[in-house]
Amino acid sequence: MNEIELKKIKQKALEDKIPIIMDDTLEVIDKLLEEKEPSKILEIGTAVGYSAICFSKYLTNGGRIDTIEREEDRVLQARDNIKRAEVEDKINIFYGDAVEILPTLNEQYDVVFIDAAKGKYPFFLKEALRMLKSDGMIIADNVLYKGYVMSDYNKHKQRTAVRNLREFLQELQNNPELEVEILEVGDGLAIARKK
Repeated sequence: MNEIELKKIKQKALEDKIPIIMDDTLEVIDKLLEEKEPSKILEIGTAVGYSAICFSKYLTNGGRIDTIEREEDRVLQARDNIKRAEVEDKINIFYGDAVEILPTLNEQYDVVFIDAAKGKYPFFLKEALRMLKSDGMIIADNVLYKGYVMSDYNKHKQRTAVRNLREFLQELQNNPELEVEILEVGDGLAIARKK
């Protein structure tokens, strides 16, 4: 992986105000992936490809990341970034809406990383569980959503996203097959391991 290009990709995303994974969140995920040594990762929400590029260094030999992005300009940017970072043999981008693409996938993944439309997290969870290997792990970013998810404040335009994130967290924590941790790192990180 080309670390110099990775720094440039991060810098440009920050300048363009494109939401990318926060450093402290990435630090936690780096440790998890290093331990896991995944051969297949599914990422829901590519943006400009920054997180997928970061995760790619933890793949086993011949491993692959499938990542889904619905915005065409971001897909084009991500493809370009992935090429510049010299990891195009490890990352495969699906262009389209994850709600439509996920049901068509029949792979088994070691890790599923959820970082897309907050209002769709319950649906993403259902699909992630379907494709998760027996010792797999689901990682979901932004689950505390600026603190709204844990507060009583309910008068903002993000009501649906907040309600669905609460539902997502409840489903995670009530699932007897999962061991769940919610970390107050970045904007909230949920880590769910299959028991």
